[in-house]
Amino acid sequence: MPGNDQDQLRDELDELKLEHRDLDDVIHRLYESDNFEQLQMQRLKRRKLKLKDQIAQLENRLIPDILA
Repeated sequence: MPGNDQDQLRDELDELKLEHRDLDDVIHRLYESDNFEQLQMQRLKRRKLKLKDQIAQLENRLIPDILA
């Protein structure tokens, strides 16, 4: 069912967006604490960028192509 696939994609998209926001909060708190390891921060930022790419891919799959 096409609708069911769309619902699954939307659910996955919601989960990725939530994880992205959570990572943003963690990164912000770490910066404020001034007590963070640079390697840890790089890993968190890399994960956040990966999530951003996954979110963009899912959004592109959900948006139908419009032929001009």
